[in-house]
Amino acid sequence: MKTMLSATAFVASLACAAVALSACSTEQTSSQGAGQPAGATKSYTFGLANQQESVTFPAALAKGAKAKAAELGVKIVDLDSQGDQTKQASQVQDLIAQKVNAIILVPLSPGPAQALADQTAAAGIPIGTAHGYVGANQDVSTPYAKLKFVIDENELGAGATAGAMAVKAIPNGGKVAVISGSAGFVENTTRVTKFQEALAGAGAGKFTVVATQPGDWTKEKGQSACQNILAANPDISLFYALSDDMAVGCATAVKSAGSTAKIIGLGGSAAGIAAIKSGDMYGTVCYKPYDEGAMAVQTMYDAMTGNLTGPPKTSFYDAPAITADNVGSCTPQW
Repeated sequence: MKTMLSATAFVASLACAAVALSACSTEQTSSQGAGQPAGATKSYTFGLANQQESVTFPAALAKGAKAKAAELGVKIVDLDSQGDQTKQASQVQDLIAQKVNAIILVPLSPGPAQALADQTAAAGIPIGTAHGYVGANQDVSTPYAKLKFVIDENELGAGATAGAMAVKAIPNGGKVAVISGSAGFVENTTRVTKFQEALAGAGAGKFTVVATQPGDWTKEKGQSACQNILAANPDISLFYALSDDMAVGCATAVKSAGSTAKIIGLGGSAAGIAAIKSGDMYGTVCYKPYDEGAMAVQTMYDAMTGNLTGPPKTSFYDAPAITADNVGSCTPQW
């Protein structure tokens, strides 16, 4: 009897140990997340609500975002609004319905983008922006409060850089024309404000902006706008186009008219850099959309993993002036 009781006690102790181990194992799995091995990190899915990927700049931004996402183990759901505000709104709503972990918005326009940020935040999904702002009345230094961050070009700074180049390009002054983008883009203001201040700072009346026409961000319409301006003002000394594509188109118009006007673009695109090398453009400002997309994904990842806290901030990357003197220092990303 005594021997039987000892055996029974031994079996009972083994059963208790098994239960204890099972409980311990269950607790460990629970703390790591279902189905994840020890040491694993949470996987994320980010939505990218992009502008128009048939345009080289947002296309390069998407490439940079995907490359960084692959490096971090993040899945990207890339949606292209094709330049349609209504479509972008619908796509953001789709991303919310899919319950992605976060959304990176490349806004088409600040006003409508605010409504998208509100909807996303209301759904409890973090949102940040790249290459654009949210809120019609928001100052660059004070991002919309419902965002996690803003990653962008320093548009005001780029205008100042272009203005300094213009003063250097035609030191004796002269007539200047501006080729703007499509109506409704905030860049039509931000890229021009400091440019005009730089011209004014060079001396009262030394530079005169005699014309501004839209080139709608395209080479063809940039060429047409410059042709129209040259017909009315054949003595234009300098064109400032708010994108390299429009500047390259403008260069064709200048050549056809036999004009000696200098041309400054903005963006550091492959076409713009080639035009500087050939002498068709005087200069540009080197933008880096691939880097920008990568920065946006890294910043959102930091926000999701607790490495980015506090109120939203605007972050810029370096965008230097590029002329024939240093053209090799800007490797085109779009």
